[in-house]
Amino acid sequence: MHIDTLLIHAARESAGAANSVNPPLVRTSTTVFDTLAAYKQAQRGLVFDGPRYGRSGTSTTYELQRAFATLACTETCIATSCGLSAITAVLGAHAGPGRHILLSDGVYGPTRVFCEKELALTGTSVEFFAAGVDVTSLLRDNTSLVFIETPASLTMEMFDVGAICTAAHERGIVVACDSTWGTPLFFDAHKLGIDISVHAATKFINGHSDLLLGLITGTLDALSAVRAYCDRSGAHAAPDACWLTMRGLRTLAVRLERHQSSALAVAKWLQTQPMVQRVLFPALETDPGHALWLSQFSGAAGPFTIELAPCSEAAFARFIDGLSLFSLGTSWGGFESLVMPAVPHHLRALPGSADAPRLVRLHIGLEDSQDLCNDLASALFVMQADEASARSHS
Repeated sequence: MHIDTLLIHAARESAGAANSVNPPLVRTSTTVFDTLAAYKQAQRGLVFDGPRYGRSGTSTTYELQRAFATLACTETCIATSCGLSAITAVLGAHAGPGRHILLSDGVYGPTRVFCEKELALTGTSVEFFAAGVDVTSLLRDNTSLVFIETPASLTMEMFDVGAICTAAHERGIVVACDSTWGTPLFFDAHKLGIDISVHAATKFINGHSDLLLGLITGTLDALSAVRAYCDRSGAHAAPDACWLTMRGLRTLAVRLERHQSSALAVAKWLQTQPMVQRVLFPALETDPGHALWLSQFSGAAGPFTIELAPCSEAAFARFIDGLSLFSLGTSWGGFESLVMPAVPHHLRALPGSADAPRLVRLHIGLEDSQDLCNDLASALFVMQADEASARSHS
């Protein structure tokens, strides 16, 4: 089936029992079994991929997991309580005394914080590498995992996924990727060689900004340690969030198409504005990561970063506060447009430098793109006027 058709018809196996177009929401703490043999098979959990106890999911959970694994062109999926819990489950399953984990330095801020504050306590050696660096020389005999995010959170730098996977797999090292930005529709992670793909379904996959959920995909073998970690830590998702995510899944293709077209329109318009120095968006031909983006992605999502012209803190605040259609918030992937200062998570509590680049992350929602451009134009005008006034009085 075409992906658009699959999005509509996947995860409806249990709908027939309710004579409904939608599958029923199943809430339960206890899963019952017809035979002792079936019970023992579920408890052993060697290759079992179905409900065994409410903590690890109900039929609602597994309906979503089967559908998303199909979309990701792989064997299985694990739903967790949020995107960060999916990331920490993957990292935690591969951590331990004497182990080494290598991460791209542009990962989601809380991922970095977890590594530096939590994994370090387990005796795990954590190392970060920059975009464009050949990881071959960084891999060690005790490297248990290479974890990347592409494009990089906030800076939008691209990583050569093929080269990273080749180098890691030659030494039998697992590669995981935070694939939230591309989703399986725009980024075929497993085809590129990634063993474990992580998604904050909170964002595009749900698309309605009303729940938290994480999804992890891969083969049964690749996810066996991660599934065991989730069972031990209680990281699995609640069925209500899974049911709502299935609702969002139906419209993922049409929403992404709109996000993409609007994001490209707004990004290209911003390139023409004198108060915007750079637009960091690999889907643009002028972006240094464009060639890699073309080779790895089939589309572009809504978030990207812009660098404003040098200005005072007051003028920068006037720009942010002057926006009316862009709400100030740290998430993205929902129906609404968002704006936030593009400061890495681990640096947000620190005082900013007056010389630091004025970076802003925009998420382009489902509003009319011209309305969004008009809103940005108004805020940029106020910012420019404020900066000009400050200079005249200095």
